[in-house]
Amino acid sequence: MEDNKDYDRDEIFSRKVKAGKRTYFFDVKSTRSKDYYLTITESKRKIRDDNFFYEKHKIFLYKEDFAKFIDALQEVVDHVKNDLMADFDFSQFDVETESNNHNSNSNSNNNKYGDDLKWD
Repeated sequence: MEDNKDYDRDEIFSRKVKAGKRTYFFDVKSTRSKDYYLTITESKRKIRDDNFFYEKHKIFLYKEDFAKFIDALQEVVDHVKNDLMADFDFSQFDVETESNNHNSNSNSNNNKYGDDLKWD
């Protein structure tokens, strides 16, 4: 069985974001035909019978949906920040930590949460 032989080459680029009890992984992966897509994984540490395990939820995002996804994400973030919580100071969350840049192996656009989301 050689199905998983080239598994490591499938992951092209990765970002990890720690957020409290959750960790988010943003991974660029390739298909056998050298097409690219994203996986966004939420991983949450849980306890069952005195043992730790990780509950994971994954979204696959394909290139034809990148712009629609970014537009919708930006629209809902702006709605929360500008309409629902206009008096809240979100700048306290703008501090970028080293763990947010984990596994960066290409040029990155160091956008903070308040900046426009871009897909370059």
